[in-house]
Amino acid sequence: MHKYTFICDIGNTDTKICLYKKYKIVSFMRLKTKNINKLYLAKKLNVLKKYHTFLSFALISSVVPNVFRYFKMYFKKNNIKCFELKDINLKKIINIKVNYNQIGSDRIANAISIMDDKNNYIVVDFGTATNFDVIVKNSYIGGVIAPGLQLSLDNLTKKASLIPNIKFNKLNNIISKNTKSAINAGFYFGFVGLIDNIINSIIKQSGLKFKIVLTGGFASTFKNSLKFKAQIKKNLTINGVLKTATQIR
Repeated sequence: MHKYTFICDIGNTDTKICLYKKYKIVSFMRLKTKNINKLYLAKKLNVLKKYHTFLSFALISSVVPNVFRYFKMYFKKNNIKCFELKDINLKKIINIKVNYNQIGSDRIANAISIMDDKNNYIVVDFGTATNFDVIVKNSYIGGVIAPGLQLSLDNLTKKASLIPNIKFNKLNNIISKNTKSAINAGFYFGFVGLIDNIINSIIKQSGLKFKIVLTGGFASTFKNSLKFKAQIKKNLTINGVLKTATQIR
């Protein structure tokens, strides 16, 4: 009997690996995606070998095809089927009203995780990019991709020789007295404006009411700074993959 479910979310920065027994996490790993290769992955996943006979398949959301191949090779070697989310026929789960090849699996997983029959949602995912996804009841209707905060900050410090490495922090004052504070103010208030403006534009253009959901690393930083009431949902992507897995058994 297959008691366990292997779920994974391969992002550009981090890879999250979860082993569930029903809906309870048995094992969790977070790996830096750039570190993953065939040998490194095998070493990390071998700690789960005792569960292999209880796995029917592995389901993975991936936006990094090369890394997904390492997972597929590993599971094939261990006689376990491995699927990427977009390999699954999702038509019975969600109505996707965009070009299937032009949407990342993470964004589909976010939509599957949050959607219901009654409400409309805008999901803001603070990852390598800042993604805005629009879900109307059980349909994914499109979205917006904006720069990621940390990626933008890292790029600025790499390109500008006089700007030091800076840890991003929320500020109360926009007028700053030194370089670090000025950059933090620019990024913090700049992203508040970006997020508010994109959400407002989606609402105006669609003429619909939405619940706003934030997820990803900077969700808590911006939750109380926006003009719109928002809720935080942690691990939205991984939960969407799990929800999909439970419906395709």
